[in-house]
Amino acid sequence: MKLSAEMKEFSERLGHEFAKPELLIRALTHPSMTSPHRDNNQRLEFLGDRVLGLSIAEALFKADKGAAEGILAPRFNALVRKETCAEVARAIDLGAVLKLGRSEMKSGGRRKDALLGDAMEAVIAAIYLDAGFETARDAVLRLWGERIDRVETDARDPKTALQEWAQARGEPPPNYVQISRTGPDHQPIFTIEARLASGPAERASAGSKRQAEMAAAEALLKKVTG
Repeated sequence: MKLSAEMKEFSERLGHEFAKPELLIRALTHPSMTSPHRDNNQRLEFLGDRVLGLSIAEALFKADKGAAEGILAPRFNALVRKETCAEVARAIDLGAVLKLGRSEMKSGGRRKDALLGDAMEAVIAAIYLDAGFETARDAVLRLWGERIDRVETDARDPKTALQEWAQARGEPPPNYVQISRTGPDHQPIFTIEARLASGPAERASAGSKRQAEMAAAEALLKKVTG
């Protein structure tokens, strides 16, 4: 199986030439494109999540030999969460080659954190199956790059940071209210509003409540901290 010119360009951005191109094609095929003759990336996503986790855990373990588990855990979570995977996917323009069904394309699937993050994990699994763990780990370290170096400052998720900001000013924790839920059951879009007791509020939408809450908290934190 040969890759299209577009796929070859993506492979170059990824930094890995596939001996088995079909693995890359499967990794970039969203479930909305599934057919009897076309597999999707869900199983690869499951595997890639574990390969990513081990790669990041090993890197953090080696980078700070004196860090306790309580220090390493939030750093790890910051690096493997779906939003970070989506950031990496955007950096290599993964969305441009993601194979989506018509409904997902119309709903802006190429820009969704959930779809991009899942596909990024699937691509990591494809590299692992194509060339082994060391190659997959090296790809993760290269693609995540400076995110690993600066993770100590990024380790607090936006909800935690916003709550700490509020508590430092004598306010109760922020409140998160679901404003709407749209889209089909298999691909919902949640709109969440983060509110502070003092009045400021911001809304955000995402494919899961958690992601929408995180995005709303991040927007609100930026608002109140200027």
